[in-house]
Amino acid sequence: MNALLAWYFVAVWGAGYVATKIGLQYAPPFTFLSLRFSFGLLCLLPVVMLWKPAWPRTRLEWIHLVIAGLLMHAVQLGGSHYAQYLGMSAGVVALIISSQPLFTALIAQKLLGEKLQRGQWLGVFLGLFGVALVVWHKLDIREVTAASLAATLIALAGVTGATLYQKVFSPKADLRAATVVQFAVSAAVLAPLALAVEGFEFRNAWQMWAAIASLVIFASILGVMALYWLLRHGEATRVTSMMYLPPVFAVALELVMFGVLPGALTLAGMAIACAGVAMTVWTPRWRSSIS
Repeated sequence: MNALLAWYFVAVWGAGYVATKIGLQYAPPFTFLSLRFSFGLLCLLPVVMLWKPAWPRTRLEWIHLVIAGLLMHAVQLGGSHYAQYLGMSAGVVALIISSQPLFTALIAQKLLGEKLQRGQWLGVFLGLFGVALVVWHKLDIREVTAASLAATLIALAGVTGATLYQKVFSPKADLRAATVVQFAVSAAVLAPLALAVEGFEFRNAWQMWAAIASLVIFASILGVMALYWLLRHGEATRVTSMMYLPPVFAVALELVMFGVLPGALTLAGMAIACAGVAMTVWTPRWRSSIS
């Protein structure tokens, strides 16, 4: 069960890179995300009407869900999308965001008492090195500005904080209720930004709506639910090490959809990233819940 969820998360997160690239051609980032989360709420409406979720019972439980949702959706996606909108290459954004498992490992060791063996620490660094090789051909530091770098670092802080915050403060929250709450607060924050900064303008094209539908259903709803489920049943560092694999899957998807052949360096990076994740989630003396 957990292994299937792990591979599903990797697949939809990797496909999300491609869908986002398509969607941003028709709408600027805050407008695109506002449409995305509004559409997500419409999709969730019949779900919560048919299968009543267990809503938070205390004000503190509501606050925890709101904070985790803003970090995961508004901060992470808003920062990464806006960095690309400002001109930062997708390769630089992917590389910076993919350093999340390293920061998660450092924080989890201090705050959650998670102890990694030497081989697992090596796996964390090896996975990041592999991702760097995968996206090397897309790196263009000439397009990095102070604003785009700041937006990407904010996105990195958001996704790292969201995974740890959800695991510590909302480990047993109903995932349906959590998704509704987090979509609503993210839309409430991003929609005014879209109106003020971008005029809420977009080109109404089926490609954009197809990208939004795939991102909402398969990534934002099912993908994030899978991530939260895995965090409940595994340690944070080992679960988030999977973040190294979506760029690898995105390369394979580009090959299938657009015929983009990966070079030797990219193939080597894919192998190294996979080896790094394997070393992080599995050792001879210990097996994780997602091994």
